[in-house]
Amino acid sequence: MKKVVITGGSGLLGPAVIREFLDHGYHVVNADIKKPVEELCQTVIVDLQNLGEVYGVLAGADAVVHLAAIPVAYSHPNEVTFQNNVMSTYNILEAAGNLGIKKAVISSSESSYGVVFSRKGLEPAYVPVDEDHPQLPDDSYGFSKIVNEKNADMIHLRTGMQVVSMRLGNVITPEMYSNFPSFINDPEQRKVIVWSYIDARDAASAFRLAVEKDGLGSVALNIANDDTSMNIESKTLMNTIFPNIPLKKELTGYETLLSNEKAKRLLGWQPVHEWRKYVTVN
Repeated sequence: MKKVVITGGSGLLGPAVIREFLDHGYHVVNADIKKPVEELCQTVIVDLQNLGEVYGVLAGADAVVHLAAIPVAYSHPNEVTFQNNVMSTYNILEAAGNLGIKKAVISSSESSYGVVFSRKGLEPAYVPVDEDHPQLPDDSYGFSKIVNEKNADMIHLRTGMQVVSMRLGNVITPEMYSNFPSFINDPEQRKVIVWSYIDARDAASAFRLAVEKDGLGSVALNIANDDTSMNIESKTLMNTIFPNIPLKKELTGYETLLSNEKAKRLLGWQPVHEWRKYVTVN
């Protein structure tokens, strides 16, 4: 039985990722600064900014999935967000690489493109936003994700460890679908995330597949569902909010504007939890 350490397993996305690995026969350890609401597996309380503690919790692991982070901009002073997110990721990758762990998956973000938390009203350069889109954040959260992706490149070059950086869209847990009626018909809401979302269970399957797939090197992947989170067709959303933004493909329905094609191609991944399965549309 392979052992995977999941950091931040007590957070929003953590339980879904833990369940995914448990359901597929892994021995899972949750490494977090707090106990989870529901104890799905062993939890080890760890300060991820302490490199020695990180070595301790990763010892004997076959893979590490790094979810732990301050998850948004401006919830903490800028330097606190940057230090926490960068140093915890550095320590995870440094320890994992030196311990001979072969697979790591880290949480990056669509915020790295710069639109989400922009204070200057940055708009997408084009849609669908793919992994080649410019990364131009003016906040320490988005910038920390870029640094972490570069850290992944560095540790792969040095040790050969495979590191997949997941540029997650807005994570939605099942209970959060009750919020959807409040915004699905209002194009002004959620425009900074190009109306994207990712069901936590679909994100979890992508994380597992990234551990199981070989030969990926160091790569960043957008993780989003196939559709937007809106009850308005994607072309109408763009014409209403971003009429001058170039379209890289013809829009014919409710398709996602945060491209997930690369993740689907490289991982053999297919999201299945569309929001319409859980929300009544009037």
